[in-house]
Amino acid sequence: WSREEMDFIMALGERASARIFSTALRGLGVPSDFIDPADKRWPVITDETFGEARIDLAETERRMKRHVLPMVEKGTVPVICGFLGRSPSGKITTIGRGGSDITGFLVGRCIGADEVIIVTDVDGVMTTDPNRIRGARIIPELTVEEMRDLAWFGAKVMHPRAMAYKHPGMRAKVIHFRHGNLSAGGTVITGPMEREREGVELYDRMLSMLTVVGEEMQRTPGILSKVVTPLSRAKINIFGVSIGPRSFSVYVDGDDANRALGLIHRVVLRDRHMKSVTGEDGLAMITAYSEKFIYTPGVIAKLTEPVARAGINIVEILSSRASISFFVRWEDRKRALELFRKGMSGI
Repeated sequence: WSREEMDFIMALGERASARIFSTALRGLGVPSDFIDPADKRWPVITDETFGEARIDLAETERRMKRHVLPMVEKGTVPVICGFLGRSPSGKITTIGRGGSDITGFLVGRCIGADEVIIVTDVDGVMTTDPNRIRGARIIPELTVEEMRDLAWFGAKVMHPRAMAYKHPGMRAKVIHFRHGNLSAGGTVITGPMEREREGVELYDRMLSMLTVVGEEMQRTPGILSKVVTPLSRAKINIFGVSIGPRSFSVYVDGDDANRALGLIHRVVLRDRHMKSVTGEDGLAMITAYSEKFIYTPGVIAKLTEPVARAGINIVEILSSRASISFFVRWEDRKRALELFRKGMSGI
C-alpha cells in the first residue's frame, strides 16, 4: 500500500465515529452537523505529505470562518473529524499520530474559541506515568511550554504540535471522560506559545574530549557517576557525554581540560574496569536545534551531507530529541557552521 492509500484507510474509522457522534447529539436534542473530508465545507487543508501532512493555516482559517463559525453562531454543534486533512486536489491526508489534539486547537484558534478542552482517558497531566509508578499525582496547572516539552519527551497526554495553535487568550484544559462535566478538575494549560526556536549555533570556546578506555563500560552500573561526580565537585562543566562498549568520552571546556584529566586519572587508578584516560584538544561544538527533528526522518543525513562532501571530519554526534550537537576540529568550525546551516535549510 502507498502512504496515500494508508491515509485513506486510516481515515475510515474516524469518519464513521464522527458521523455516529453527531447522530447521537441530535438524538439527545442537540442541533449538530457532521462535516466529512469529502464535504465541500471541509475546512482543514493540507499539503500531500501523507502521514505527516502540513496544514495550510491561512486557507484553513478562511474555510473555518466561512463554514464552521456560522454553525456555532446559530447554535449548531459542528462535528469535525480529528487528525484528518484534505489536499487542494481533494486527497484525504492525516496530520500525524495523535493529531486529533492538533485539530481541536486548530479549530479553536480559527473560530476564536475562548477555551479548548481535551477530553481523554487520563485525569490530566501527571507527575509521572501512573501505569509505571505508584503515587503519581495530577498537575493542576502547566504553562504551554511545559506541556509541549512533556509531550515531546514522551508524555502521552497531548500531541506537542497542538500547542502551536493555542492563541494567547485561549484557555485550555485536559480532563478525563468519566467526569461527565467539562468544568471538572484536570490540568489547566496557561500562557501563550513562544515562537519555535530553530537554528544552528557555534559555541564560541574551544573544547576538549577526554576518553576513558576499559572493559564493559555500558554494562557497569555507576561507571559514569565515578567520573562525573569529581568533575562536578570541581565546578567543571560537562558539555556532552558519549559511551560505547569499551570506552566513554566527556567534553569539557579547553581551559578545564588538564584539571579534568587529572581528576579522571585518579578515578582510573582506583577502578578495576577503567584502564586509561586520554585527552584530545582543539574541538568545536556546533548545535542544530528544531522541533522538526522529532518527526522528520533523515535529519542527521541532511545536516551532515554537505559537511562530508567538503571533507570535514565529524569527531562525534550527540543528540536529544530536538537538538543535535556536532564536534569538529577547531580549525574547521567556521566552514562547518556554514555547511550545517546549508543542510538545515533543506529540512
